[in-house]
Amino acid sequence: MIKFRGVYVKLLILTAATGGGHIRASRAIQAYISKNSAGSEVVVVDALKSISSVLNKTVCDGYHFLATKTPKVFGQLYRKTNEESLLSTLVSRFSGAFSLKLVPLLERERPDVIISTHPFATEMISHLKWAGAVTAPLICLMTDYGPHRAWVADHVDAYVVANGDMISEMEAMGVPKEKIYPFGIPVENVFFTAGDRPAFLKKIGLDPYLPTILIMAGSFGVTNILKIYRQIVRLEQNFQMIVITGRNERLYEEIAKLIPDSPKPTKLVFFTNEVENYMHAADLLITKPGGLTVSEALACGIPLAVFDAIPGQEEDNANFLLTHNMAVKLENGQDCGETIRSLLADNRKLSEMRSSCKGFDKSRSAENILRLIQELYEKSR
Repeated sequence: MIKFRGVYVKLLILTAATGGGHIRASRAIQAYISKNSAGSEVVVVDALKSISSVLNKTVCDGYHFLATKTPKVFGQLYRKTNEESLLSTLVSRFSGAFSLKLVPLLERERPDVIISTHPFATEMISHLKWAGAVTAPLICLMTDYGPHRAWVADHVDAYVVANGDMISEMEAMGVPKEKIYPFGIPVENVFFTAGDRPAFLKKIGLDPYLPTILIMAGSFGVTNILKIYRQIVRLEQNFQMIVITGRNERLYEEIAKLIPDSPKPTKLVFFTNEVENYMHAADLLITKPGGLTVSEALACGIPLAVFDAIPGQEEDNANFLLTHNMAVKLENGQDCGETIRSLLADNRKLSEMRSSCKGFDKSRSAENILRLIQELYEKSR
């Protein structure tokens, strides 16, 4: 438990596996508090999985299907549920209906403060607070760079958001300004500390002093990644590449076929637990703009080129980066190689983007969240 002024406090973090970002943010908070609060107890629970494995699979598989197979439909649902409409009301009632299934977990853990990193969990705990079944303060940690009404619930005590731009948008949704804290999305501390770049590049078989482009693909898609890689390696500029495919076996195999004939030295990586080292070693990151991937890149101070943003939250993330000169966008149907060529040829532009990324300093996010936990706990006593 976390010791606040002689009193031990238990923190419960509720998350869900619809995308990896919700869980990574939860673990970042857990890691920070466990390291910085002697004798701390921070419990992370997948809320949907704890309720029902069937519900968890249905929601997670449904999210993955809509986001990858029918992104336009996903975008329409995202926009509709961001309006005060019958659909948004039904989503809220859906979460409320399942909230009672969290009661056994809450009775077992008896948390003093609850953090939610997923909108379904936020709505469920809010409903239980309304019903009087929960009295612990509730912190909603939003894991994208634009707000959505699904995160907003009546009995949330504080919202931790990714950036200050979100404050006015949250207010327009009826959230009091004093409940909004633009601390940023927490990431592991390793992303804020650069290692020995030349030594790492040499270790993985690349030139320690050659400009390096990192492509991070993850589990979403194959065709567009191959297209991007093929276009970029044809550029005349002198650079090398790293491609991390995550657990995408098909993409790994397809890229592996291209590497022997590639005019650019390429390091191909399957799943890795040291993403931070690859980010710190790169001069440019090409990726989909997921909330946590963006946050980790910004912590490393690496400019981004974003592609295939899922309509909805990833578009919000991309727009934030573009607005603040932290990224360029690789447009579908256009020559992404030309976009990268132009950027690499403009040292001033790339340097300004890097400065913008480093200037977006959220290195104290977890520290500020810990202080907020303490403040809310003391108010609740």
